[in-house]
Amino acid sequence: MANAVIPRTAPGQAIPQAVRLAAFRRVATCDIEEAAEQVGRIFCPHRLAPVTASAPDFHALHNCADFDGFSVNYVSYGGSVSIDPGCLERFFLLQIPLAGAARIRTASRDIESAPGVAASLLSPTIPTQMTWQDGCAQLILLVERKLVEQRAAALAGRAVQAVEFEPAVDLATTAARALQEQIATLVDLAERNGPDRRLSAVAAADHREALLDALLAGQRHSLSAAIATFSGQIETLPRALRRARDCLHASATEPLDLVQLAEAAGIGVRALQLGFQRHFGVTISQMLLDMRLAHLNARLRSAPPDARIIEIAFDLGFTHLGRMSGAYRAKFGEPPSATLRRLH
Repeated sequence: MANAVIPRTAPGQAIPQAVRLAAFRRVATCDIEEAAEQVGRIFCPHRLAPVTASAPDFHALHNCADFDGFSVNYVSYGGSVSIDPGCLERFFLLQIPLAGAARIRTASRDIESAPGVAASLLSPTIPTQMTWQDGCAQLILLVERKLVEQRAAALAGRAVQAVEFEPAVDLATTAARALQEQIATLVDLAERNGPDRRLSAVAAADHREALLDALLAGQRHSLSAAIATFSGQIETLPRALRRARDCLHASATEPLDLVQLAEAAGIGVRALQLGFQRHFGVTISQMLLDMRLAHLNARLRSAPPDARIIEIAFDLGFTHLGRMSGAYRAKFGEPPSATLRRLH
């Protein structure tokens, strides 16, 4: 860790504080209005106020290493402050406390976070109020809303929709520890590279994909049950339907043959069709389309910038490009060409 010195309001005094991402300094001030304005430009507009009227210990520090679609941040406030961002709208925030403590109030519950004990995960559609106490410092992962909702939709076999996480994160769980390790690795990498040497597009994409998977698999959210059902994790899923789903996934780029699929599952065609509707909530054709769209999204993310979308689409079994493009937009919130351009 590097050492930064934040000036106090009284001349000649200073507060030494160990920080992360020191080379990525964006905000360092003892003026509360300036702090609200500058931090608000990076995150979102919010109300910031000291808990005590005089606030002699107030300071604000914000370091930010920005990547494509996400960022890692070190934020600290001297003393105790209240923060009212309302709805975040554009992004999700995972806040991992390093010092002090924080109280977070959402529409449904209150959370107490503390180093090594509990973190908070804020969703863009849920109003939030916070109090950072006793010189609170937090390591914060910001992920764009669109990326989380697109990935959740792909995993759940649904169109893009709002995702709302359980806001309290138990840092003692295996999933939370793994997520913290991923974020720590990214922070260490950013510090080694410095602000003038950015990650390659491929490396940044790999970290982004790993973070998305860890968030959606490790923390309960509004599409958790749908993802479990669509992926076949529900224990009550009949064995025949599990076999059919796995077979469909293995041959997703080939023409659909209901008779062969039913034979592989060991049941009749009609029972297979009814089973998909009852247990997965979609038709066989809809699930196949969703699998092909997921394959297309993955191929576009790893394709070179001069790749021809039409060739990739035909290779994955799409025969009508107009319908494919419309279905892709409905699922991922953008046309295939935008996905290809955005990653290069």
